[in-house]
Formats: sequence, structure tokens, C-alpha cells
Amino acid sequence: MNISKFTYYFILIFATFSFSAHSQDKIESDTIRLAPIDSLRKTGVTFQEQKKKPEITLSVDDAVRFLQNRTLPKYWKDIDDPLRLAIRQLVFKASNPPFDSAEIFIKKYPFDSLDVAWDKFYIWDTVKFKIPVITPPVSPVPVDTLAVSDSALAVIPADTTGISDLILPAKVSPALPSVSLKDTVVYVVADTLKEVTSDRPGFPFTYYDAPFQSDSIKAAISSLMSYVLARDSSIIYFTGLGNVVTPVRLNSRSGMMHRYWLRTDLEDSVTVWIGSQGRNTIGLYLENGISFSRPVRQGYNSAARIEVQEVDKSKLLDVKRIITKPQRWKYHSEAAFALNQASLTNWVKGGESNIATSIDITGYADYTNKPYNITSNHFGRIKYGLIATGDKGVRKNLDLLETNSKINHKAFGKFDFSGILLFKTQIAKGYNYPNDSVAVSRFMNPGILTVGAGLDYKPDKNTSINFSPVSYKGTYVPDKSIDQTKYGIAADRRSKNEFGASFMISNVYKPNSTVVVTNRLQLFTNYINNPQNIDIDWEMIVTAKLNWFTDVRLNTHLIFDDDTKTPTYDKDNKPVMGDDNQIKKTARIQFKELLGFSFIFRF
Repeated sequence: MNISKFTYYFILIFATFSFSAHSQDKIESDTIRLAPIDSLRKTGVTFQEQKKKPEITLSVDDAVRFLQNRTLPKYWKDIDDPLRLAIRQLVFKASNPPFDSAEIFIKKYPFDSLDVAWDKFYIWDTVKFKIPVITPPVSPVPVDTLAVSDSALAVIPADTTGISDLILPAKVSPALPSVSLKDTVVYVVADTLKEVTSDRPGFPFTYYDAPFQSDSIKAAISSLMSYVLARDSSIIYFTGLGNVVTPVRLNSRSGMMHRYWLRTDLEDSVTVWIGSQGRNTIGLYLENGISFSRPVRQGYNSAARIEVQEVDKSKLLDVKRIITKPQRWKYHSEAAFALNQASLTNWVKGGESNIATSIDITGYADYTNKPYNITSNHFGRIKYGLIATGDKGVRKNLDLLETNSKINHKAFGKFDFSGILLFKTQIAKGYNYPNDSVAVSRFMNPGILTVGAGLDYKPDKNTSINFSPVSYKGTYVPDKSIDQTKYGIAADRRSKNEFGASFMISNVYKPNSTVVVTNRLQLFTNYINNPQNIDIDWEMIVTAKLNWFTDVRLNTHLIFDDDTKTPTYDKDNKPVMGDDNQIKKTARIQFKELLGFSFIFRF
């Protein structure tokens, strides 16, 4: 402590213990006592004087906004805390109109405006076929049936597809009925829609996902209205001469009576029953057997009071709690199976018979937790295909096993804090044909893992743009029988570790109701080694629906990795030699394209 501050403290102590012998010296002593305090404040030595609690006054709107913010899940150890639930219910009651306003609105609401015809949920198609038509005879049938017994009528087969072969006798009597075919068109359901909306102006819902939902809404509202009216209760305050307020709860259910005693100044009492005979009716009844007699002189006594008999209020206030369990996980899957076949026999223009098949199975799992602002999206995919041509046997032409996981937490606006995990490999052994003796890939060789953290931007529900400035990409080839140098791994290592940034875009575009275009683009750059060389993995799937189980599917897959190099060949398909007398290798774009009909199963 420096000398100046020490001096101030000494003066303060001395002034505190000083006293005056005369009352007129009080003003002078107070002035002396306050002087060092002001000097200490000017020099920075302040005194923490006790502060009074401020008087806080909030309007209704300010109170609602304040409590809405303080009841957010992030401020509470337990989101099911009874205090939090009670405050939320209070805020709801204060920020919404009373029930009678909602009751009047619902009773006057035209629920017919919410109707959507049931046939709008189906896609209709026409089926044409022929049915037999029997024309009555032109002339009346003779009474004698023997006259036409020699004429045979054509027999109508049970299978209508064979009706086209129906042949009538060469000579048919005009008195007999004739048989002909007539084109008939029948409407059948071709597909079912999951989302249907209404063109009516003012339709409040985004879409319906099932027929007759307007009827279900009306029935549910009617059920809840009856339930709420049946359990509704009101509180009424009875005030006596002594300004004693007695609360009485009356329920809309009739037959509920409460017994009270009215006591006089002479300690006499009379029993009164108070109850509800209807929703808006209060009944007051005397106890049976009570009679009144008017005294000669009647005084005014303000000490009269009402004695209340305690009743079990739990039966009156019993409210059934409706517990709704949110559906946080949603699952769906899709399986596509394609089969192509070509057969050539003595085909002078050349060619080769072949048969190809492929299967593509994808499973999705999405998680949503709104109280904690957490979302998570996952999908796993298996894609495998085989081809058989001529005498070369069966070969693999398609093989992919991948998983993609992403977890998000709300950040601001349409941005989320995000973490990603991607993994890709293959299932079976792969060969660089025509050499089918040395495998160039197999399960987990290579295995590519990408992990990153950053931001995820969602401008709409069909688009996700993820940028992870902190990312790791690992390429692993643990099997020593696989040449790891094909995947950019050094000859003396079995793995490659890269630290950098990843960029991922996912988009689903629907130009119309039958065409869906899905794009997945993944980019990665290494901060340390050639950051300008960006790894690209882009897959596009275009699906055109033909009917409920058949699609035309175009699948393209483009990959570019600067560390993955392949041999270079000249025009004569001979390897190009480098300066080190080794086959020259360079990085190239890898591209795969599949087009064909697929049988789709969604579940």
C-alpha cells in the first residue's frame, strides 16, 4: 500500500472515532467524516455500499417473453421439473385466448372446407379389355323350340382373353341371339400418394397423408370438446359480512353438492348446500327439517361467518394427464434390382451375349430432438453387380459398401454445428481384368474413413451444404497381398493419413412428380500436401418412375484422387515408359455409368 492510501485510511479511522461535546458540532463532524470518503472514491478506492433490491414491474407481454426464455431446456437441469412445467402452463394460459373464445370459434368453423376427396390420394390408370355382348334376336323366338334345336349357340369361354378367337356358326338363324365383343375401359389404382394438398383458398394444412383426415380432425375435436366441457370447473368467491372470502369450486357436472354451515352470533348454525345443477347454474338449498321464526327485534351482526367443511378436492380437480411420446427416430429403406440380358446367335455384325445384374440397397435413419435442438441423419448402402459375357465367365462390375453419419446442433439461423463420419469400402475381391489371378481390392482393402467438424447450412429441407474445416481422411490397406501404391499409399506403409478440410453437398431435386434427381458431392483438400489438388467424389442418381414398382434409373459416379495413379498407354495400347525406365503413371478421372430398368421396393 502506498503512503497516500495509508494516509486516507488513517484519516478515515480518526474521523470515525471522533466525537463532539456539543450538539451544534454535528454538522461540522459529518462534513469532516464525508470528506475522506469522497477523496477515496476519487482515487479509486470505492466502498461497496449495500444496495436495495430494485422494484421490478413487468407488463404482461414482457412477463410472457421473459418466462418463455427462462423455460428453455438449456436453463434447466431436468426439462420435466414440476416448476418448469407449471411456469410453461401459466405462460400458455396468459398468452392464449380463454377457452370460451376457442369454443365459439371451433363451433362456427366450416369443417367442410377442410375436406379432400379420398380419390385424390391415388393415381388412376385405365385398363382396356373386351367383354362379350349378346344381342337379342331380331324376330321373336318360335314357340316350337325343335325348329332351332339344330342351331348351336357359340359357347362363351371363361377366360376373356380368348374371346378374340370366338367363331360363330356359318349359318345363324335370325331368331337366335348374336354374340359380339365390346371394348371396355376400367379405372384402376396405379399408385398411392403420400402427400396431398387442397387447392381451396385458405386451406390451413400443408398436406394430408391419408384420406378422410378432415373427418378425423372433426371427430377428435368433438371428443375433446365434450371432455373439456365435462371436466371444466369454475371458482366462485362467497363474501360474508365480516369480509371473509370463501372460495367455492363448482364443476359443470351436475349432482356435486357442497355442505356449509352458517353460524350466528349466538353460536347457532344452519346448514346450506351449494352445488351445480348445470354448466352455468348454481343451486342453494337449505338442510331438510330447518324452519325460520322472525324475532321481535332483529339486529345486525357483522361477526357472522361461514364454516367450511373440508372436502377431498383431488376428486374435483382430477385431470387426466395426456402423455405424448415424441417419435424421435424415423426409418425407411429402398432396394433396387436391375437385370439386363442380351443373346446373339450367328450375328454377322459382331457382338457378344451377356447378362448383367445389380442390386442397390439403401437404409436411412433420421433422429430429431427439438427440446435439445439436435438432429442426426444416417444412411448405409450396399451396391453390388455381376456380369457374364461369352466364355469369360462371371465377373464383378459393381461393388460398394458405404456409411454416412451426420449429427447437428442448432447454431443460428439456418446454420448448425455439425460433425460428420463417412466410410467407404467394398465387399468382394476385385481384379484388373483380364488378369484375374491377382486381386487389386477386397473387403476393407482399401477402406476410406473421413471425420470432420464444422457448420452445416440447410436452405431448405432437400439441400444440405456441409463445410468441415477440421477434417481427417484415412486410407487403409492392411492386407499385404494388395498393392497399396495403387491408392496413393507409400510402398513401406499400409495407411495414409491426411488432415485438411472437407466440403459436402447433398441435394434432392424433383422437377415433377415422377422424376427425382439426387446428387452427392464430396470434396477434400490436404492442408499439408498439395492443397490445390482437391479429391472429388460425385455421384448422381436420376430416377424416372414408370409405375409403383418399376423405375428407369441412371447412375453416374465420378472420382478423382491426385494420389491414385494409373499406368499410361499410347495409341497402340502399349505402356509409356518414364525417365526411370518404369511405366509412367498419372492421376486420371474415374467414371462409371449405369442405365437400365430397375425394380424398386420401398419399405
